[in-house]
Amino acid sequence: MIYLDHNATTPVDPRVLDAMMPFFTEHFGNPASRHHVLGCDAAKTVETAREQVASVIGADPREIIWTSGATESDNLALQGVAQSPVYKKRHIVTVATEHRAVLDPCEVLETRGFRVTYLGVDSDGCLDLDRLTKAITDQTLMVSVMHANNEIGVLHPIADIGALCKDRGVLFHTDATQSFGKEPIDVHAMGIDLLSASAHKMHGPKGVGMLYVRRRDPRVRCAALLHGGGHERGLRSGTLNVPGIVGMGAAATLRADDGVRALRDRLETGILSGLDGVEINGHRTQRLANTTNLSFDGVDGAKLMKAMPEVAVSSSSACTSALLQPSYVLGALGCHEARIRGSVRFSLGRFNTAEEIDIATAQVVESVRALRTARPT
Repeated sequence: MIYLDHNATTPVDPRVLDAMMPFFTEHFGNPASRHHVLGCDAAKTVETAREQVASVIGADPREIIWTSGATESDNLALQGVAQSPVYKKRHIVTVATEHRAVLDPCEVLETRGFRVTYLGVDSDGCLDLDRLTKAITDQTLMVSVMHANNEIGVLHPIADIGALCKDRGVLFHTDATQSFGKEPIDVHAMGIDLLSASAHKMHGPKGVGMLYVRRRDPRVRCAALLHGGGHERGLRSGTLNVPGIVGMGAAATLRADDGVRALRDRLETGILSGLDGVEINGHRTQRLANTTNLSFDGVDGAKLMKAMPEVAVSSSSACTSALLQPSYVLGALGCHEARIRGSVRFSLGRFNTAEEIDIATAQVVESVRALRTARPT
């Protein structure tokens, strides 16, 4: 199997797994049980991992809140801030191409009396900052814009957005699930107030993530969504997943592989030179180094995936593909339905090789040609 679906999830790096294993067996203490050695050791380990994760984004370790993943982090950022009695404003600005983990909580907040503005993007998937500027009002509480899109890889200018929000006195949340550990992030230089991330998108384990919550200039207030123990400074109750947290910390210390861009370009060039009627979806340069989303004229993406079972790719966002609905992200770019249904996302990771890329390229070209030949005339 050639795995090219890393934006859905990544294999755990062996170094991460090695770091985690002792905390399933030997060092199994509950970090809340600080009255004995096992609990104290677990608590120290959790804080070490907190420091490791914080260092990636230039944060104070006390600003890192452990969660079960980016979906919970997004919900805590949006609903937690919205429910805080400190804030009276009831307007949120986000983007139509956000992950459902942001869009769905926004829809929930709309049922609770909040007004949400969903900004469109251009045909490359990029956000117009002038439109964002005009969307912010004196009643805007928060702007939530992802750093990198999960389907097309487009990078939004979060430093510019952060500066705008700072100037307007608005909180800024970014879902950095796809960019954390891959793209440079400095929460202070970029004016980020809240940031979500997940371990399993950076060769860490599933079931663990974090939310960065700014403590100073301004101090962000957030209401807890989970109650029952007051863990994580009262923001997220529940026994901590120590092995998972260790894994996220270990994953955060591993640098992204700079060679993935060359492999992505190799795949893209090979497909485009081998086939006519192929379009790149999203901005060609302002995107993640590992991601390309291609539409194949006259081919259904789902059928293409079935035609090459030894190559793992995605025909839509992994979190929404089970709904069997066309990609709303590509729809927001103005793509017509046939182009959307003919789309396939290829997302590479640190363990992919040039040999794998060449084999995958050949299979894509061969399969597309076969499907086009077999289609009714």
